[in-house]
Amino acid sequence: QVQLVESGGGLVQAGGSLRLSCAASGRTGSINLMCWYRQAPGNKQRELVATMNHIGMTRLADSVKGRFIISRNNAENTVYLQMNSLKPEDTAVYYCKFVDGSLTDFWGPGTQVTVSS
Repeated sequence: QVQLVESGGGLVQAGGSLRLSCAASGRTGSINLMCWYRQAPGNKQRELVATMNHIGMTRLADSVKGRFIISRNNAENTVYLQMNSLKPEDTAVYYCKFVDGSLTDFWGPGTQVTVSS
């Protein structure tokens, strides 16, 4: 089992910045993938925002390229999402997902990000 704790959400004005953190604990292993998803109000599906694997390969959704940066500290099993130039359409609950070496998914409880116009 892997446990995830997210932090860093909040209310920010458009154009502002926030940094989300997700710390993983438990049987994390050395081969894994850490991801950020978001679910906007009224949407049933979660949107993939960013991913980063254990060797530093990253992927960002087109909607956040140039504004968001994903990074991680492998020693602390923590992934970060630096969100800059935030827009009202970035408002969502942001979820951290951990994929272990056996491709099992673990989800965090989510953290609310609200961007006011």
